[in-house]
Amino acid sequence: MNVAIEESWKKILHTEFEKEYFERLTRFVKTEYSKHRCFPGGSEIFASFNRCRFDDVKIVIIGQDPYHGPGQANGLCFSVHESVSHPPSLINIFKELQQDVGKPYPKSGDLGYWADQGVLLLNATLTVRASEAGSHQGKGWEKFTDAVIENLSENRENLVFMLWGGYAKKKGRKINHEKHLILNSGHPSPLSANRGYWFGNRHFSQANSYLKKLGKEEIRW
Repeated sequence: MNVAIEESWKKILHTEFEKEYFERLTRFVKTEYSKHRCFPGGSEIFASFNRCRFDDVKIVIIGQDPYHGPGQANGLCFSVHESVSHPPSLINIFKELQQDVGKPYPKSGDLGYWADQGVLLLNATLTVRASEAGSHQGKGWEKFTDAVIENLSENRENLVFMLWGGYAKKKGRKINHEKHLILNSGHPSPLSANRGYWFGNRHFSQANSYLKKLGKEEIRW
């Protein structure tokens, strides 16, 4: 199956694209997009891969579903299109950045500049029906993104995986903890953050310290 995804990822994942589950998933997504309003836009479904080549990945952040509100999702987890109001989780991410590395709160919620530096912003499910959170779960995306994580874990070394919340931590079972740095914390959603499970995790500075020790360029958060 010919999938419109960046070439380095196509080489790594080509066997997944030929599997029966992915063919079923493709049929499902095409039907959903033809009959319903879905997010992100079709050209942005694989944006996280197209903005960050396989060999360029330094950090992996795992989300769950794309945002399901109009104009929000841009194919990068926790990220929104330029000029879109910041969702609560993204607000808390930016607040933690302020506390951790002193970065001023940004006007734009588009995290594409992270992706361009080697941060893979990976949602576990890459599509969603408008206003229906979780509507594309259990259709095959989770199996595909498990394969992504397994390939990164097996074929790369010294990556940083940021696992925020219980769902991301479950996905993290696919990671070789001896080869990579695993950073765990609560989810940045208000429910978790307000209980003290998010703020103060210092993941952004910890990740940069790790990259610096390896002689790699740090992320300009």
